[in-house]
Amino acid sequence: MTGYADDLALAHLLADRADAISTARFRALDLRVESKPDLTPVSDADTAVEREILALLAAHRPGDGLLGEEYGEQPAAGPDGRRWVVDPIDGTKNFVRGVPVWATLIALLEGDRPVLGLVSAPALGRRWWAATGAGAYTGPDAAAGVPIRVSGVKDLADASFCYSSLTGWESAGRLDAILQIMRDTWRSRAYGDFYGYMLLAEGALDVMVEPELSLWDVAALVPIVTEAGGTVTDRAGRPAPAGGENSAIATNGLLHADILGRLGRPAAR
Repeated sequence: MTGYADDLALAHLLADRADAISTARFRALDLRVESKPDLTPVSDADTAVEREILALLAAHRPGDGLLGEEYGEQPAAGPDGRRWVVDPIDGTKNFVRGVPVWATLIALLEGDRPVLGLVSAPALGRRWWAATGAGAYTGPDAAAGVPIRVSGVKDLADASFCYSSLTGWESAGRLDAILQIMRDTWRSRAYGDFYGYMLLAEGALDVMVEPELSLWDVAALVPIVTEAGGTVTDRAGRPAPAGGENSAIATNGLLHADILGRLGRPAAR
């Protein structure tokens, strides 16, 4: 393991505590759900998970900053630019409807660069993690992890293509391009949220694209996909998530130029 071994062990601890809270509230009859100003749902499980992670990081990494989806930015006390980025429940719409595809996302950034990512999906019994230079892994927990690797598919006609939504790509002015990719690929499915990226990292599919997302949606995913041998950029071709474009094009690397050429746009001058 690299110099991030202690941080990765802490990330697993954070995920263990998060899983205990979220699984207890999943399909709970008294689950409380509200709408945020952007009209997206937030449940009492989202806020409880983030509060627990905040408390644990304050105890274990008091010098690090934190950005969470529900409680915003907690500035770092120290000068080294380390910041944890947390989505307490990615896939809240699934969570509140009883669909088991949701996860806690935990990332560690140094400056703008994600150096560690962990995704824990307890309702699926799965977890994925990676740290820079250490490879990517999946398993039920840290003790039972196995290495993962992206696919070797080179031709779009043989590829399995995943996307988050058609309406988002329509708003981005790329619906026709998305539909053409769907026609040109072997298979297309909309798994959405974190799951498409994890299936990409495992080699179960070859492309995952998303037109709009926040830092907490993608930061944990980038190290896992890249350490598994894949590529993640924004639509302008800049490394995600530091490029500033709130989008993600993730591929096995071999298909990246083709997909980026179809969905991308030149960087702003």
